Amino acid sequence: ERGFIDEVINPRDTRRKLLKAFSMLENKEVLRIDRKHGNIPL
Repeated sequence: ERGFIDEVINPRDTRRKLLKAFSMLENKEVLRIDRKHGNIPL
């Protein structure tokens, strides 16, 4: 009902778009904050 479309990809451009997207994500690093405390056994 309220679907949002970012882009319509032509079938002939699908492979090129996917390769470009994957190459951008290849070296991506997620920064995570260290936890102050670990899990406490209960």
